[in-house]
Amino acid sequence: MTAPSHRRSLGTKLRLAILGSTLVALALALALGTSIVYDLATWHRGWIADVRAQSELLGHASADDLAAGNPRGANEALAMLRLQPRMRSAAVYDAQGRLFAVWNAADAMPPPAAIANVDSDGAHELLVRSPILDQGRMLGTVVVRARDELEDRIASYGALALALILLAAAGTWAVSGWLKAIVTQPLAAMTDIAHEAVRDGVLSRRAPKPGEDEVGELVDAFNDLLAEIERRKSEQEAAAAEKDREVAERRHVQALLQRLNEELERRVHERTAQLEESNRDLIAATREAENANRAKSEFLSNMSHELRTPLNAIIGFGQLLSHGDAAGAGPERNRAFVQHIVDAGNHLLTLINEILNLAQIESGKVSISLEPVELREVLDECHALTRTASAQRGIRLVFPSETAMVVSADRTRLKQVLLNLLSNAVKYNREHGAVIVECTVGDQGKVRIAVQDTGAGLTPEQLRGLFQPFNRLGRDKSGIEGSGIGLALTKRLVELMGGTIGVHSTPGTGSTFWIDLRSAEPLKVELARVPVRPPTPGELAGGEPDVATILCVDDNRANLALLTEALSLRADCLVLTASDGQAGVDMARTHSPDVILMDNNMPVMSGREAMRILREDPATAGIPIIAVSAAAMPGAVSDGLEQGYFRYLVKPYDLVDLTDAIDAAIDVSRGAEARRRVASRDAVPGFEPPPAA
Repeated sequence: MTAPSHRRSLGTKLRLAILGSTLVALALALALGTSIVYDLATWHRGWIADVRAQSELLGHASADDLAAGNPRGANEALAMLRLQPRMRSAAVYDAQGRLFAVWNAADAMPPPAAIANVDSDGAHELLVRSPILDQGRMLGTVVVRARDELEDRIASYGALALALILLAAAGTWAVSGWLKAIVTQPLAAMTDIAHEAVRDGVLSRRAPKPGEDEVGELVDAFNDLLAEIERRKSEQEAAAAEKDREVAERRHVQALLQRLNEELERRVHERTAQLEESNRDLIAATREAENANRAKSEFLSNMSHELRTPLNAIIGFGQLLSHGDAAGAGPERNRAFVQHIVDAGNHLLTLINEILNLAQIESGKVSISLEPVELREVLDECHALTRTASAQRGIRLVFPSETAMVVSADRTRLKQVLLNLLSNAVKYNREHGAVIVECTVGDQGKVRIAVQDTGAGLTPEQLRGLFQPFNRLGRDKSGIEGSGIGLALTKRLVELMGGTIGVHSTPGTGSTFWIDLRSAEPLKVELARVPVRPPTPGELAGGEPDVATILCVDDNRANLALLTEALSLRADCLVLTASDGQAGVDMARTHSPDVILMDNNMPVMSGREAMRILREDPATAGIPIIAVSAAAMPGAVSDGLEQGYFRYLVKPYDLVDLTDAIDAAIDVSRGAEARRRVASRDAVPGFEPPPAA
């Protein structure tokens, strides 16, 4: 296909572009070289003439001074050269060649003292000598040294030439870019489109046409080829899509049928699994109910047996005593009958108490007051309580000599647990055996208390039924009294205190029962923080201070010691102490204290029960009672205040709060006492109060 006559061919464009670039470069180089050479020659001649004119002017200005022999004017004339930055130095020499006047720039070497030592032109410097004449007579010579900047200007013109060369290179680069745009880019675009069509099957892209030349014709032909390929591919894809649609419809119907079958099978499996699960739950519930009924029956049977055994002795010996023939029996025999009745009654009482304790624990009605408890005090009390029973059988008790460990526990319940373990260790020990108590620090902040005996030990079968109620592990035939509830009760109490209980036993050697409890920090008393109570109006008037009697009731000796030490700093307090609720009630009735500090959880009688008794007694109903308890739940505090406590302090308490509560209670107690005295005085017949002032 022949190109139209009005179009230039691609070869013509390339030749014109190269020829134009070359001509422009040659013209720029020729013009630049000619301009630079001419400018440098003109500038250098002008600079030499300028320096020579300067030296001749200096010679004329210095002629008179040189003739007069006075260098001052000559020096001033030379100093004017400082206004010319390119001047380096200047000197005036007399006719004999000696230095007469001199000036040099700060960074230039001074001229030599004799003209004979003046060097010729140095590097980058221009040296001009001008004679000083007066009417044809030689007076001296002016020597001027200036900076020759010819090389600097050559460097400047070189930089200009480089810039022009770079500009020409940029023009060439622009021309090459233009060539790239009209030749290379269309070819690259067609190559990318061809690769994409082969790789991804994309036929919708078209190459841009750069112009009406050979490249443009090539682009048109390429685009027409792509369009034809795309059309044929579309026809093939449409036919294939129709076939695929038919196949997909068939597969969809098959998949729908398969899903329906699977859904039906899944529902059948789910229903079957639900029925099996329901059957398993029903069987498990039935077994659990049967086990519960069996355990209930066994418990009731064991309890009935344990209750009937002491009742049989009580009723039997009672009937023997009431029999008519008993009157003829000797007193020793009757006393033996009575002792049997008393022993059976005590055993029955112990059994009933343990059953009630176990029932309270199982029903969640037992309150546990956790507080820091020093093991040394509890172990000392347990040692004293078990010493007599162990001595009767010759059993040696070994307790830790000193221990500073503190555990988080309910002091009363901990003492009950340890007494139960020690009592079992003594009862089921061999004659002249030993009971060893050890306290060690365990892992994760725990303290272990172990009670080891030298008894017969336990078999693995006996260990499996160890903590079951009324299960004495075959020891009921040994003649040793026991209820079989103690260890079950002990396990529940230890768990309520957040601890664990376990046993290690070797048949024929002995057993070691241990409990793990959380360790705690000992109570820290900061008595220096207790403020001194302000004096009463009577004390300010000069009278003796009114002493208030404070009754402190707590089963923990450390807490009693803390209260005693805190109140000993006050001269207006007399402190009384009691270790349980019953003793507290008795002392309150005997001494009528002004204030009572009462713990809640105590043996013999709780603090709440003691408060109820004191409130019902008119003699003690008006005494303010402050609760000092470790029961810190909001419900316990609000319930205590509703039941009649004056204040409720939670352990550990701030001694400042304790002092404030005692001061408020003393004020209330003395106010009630004053009102009571006024009421008694008004009740006296014939008494008339004095007139008001």
